Amino acid sequence: MYLAAEKGDISTIIGGIAPSWGPFGSVGSEAKVMIEVVMAVAILLCLGIAIWGAAKQRIGATALRDTFSAEQGKGLIVAGLTGVFIIGSLGTLFTIVYGMAV
Repeated sequence: MYLAAEKGDISTIIGGIAPSWGPFGSVGSEAKVMIEVVMAVAILLCLGIAIWGAAKQRIGATALRDTFSAEQGKGLIVAGLTGVFIIGSLGTLFTIVYGMAV
């Protein structure tokens, strides 16, 4: 029986959000780890904003009957998810721009 998790390590997990290192190929391994950590923290922060917005929308719309709070919640959800998308695609964007410049 072949288990796919046998060969996996942390780099396969964070490899999805880390840049492919095209333009960052010359930086050291410590700098690469710092870039990965900053990107992961930023994604978690954006997800937290989206969750906070969902809670604010739910509480404002039902319990308090506050439409302003519900609209603020919608804005926070959109902002948080947009941030996740932008940060998640930074590696691809950097690689495309770097490839066009070369």
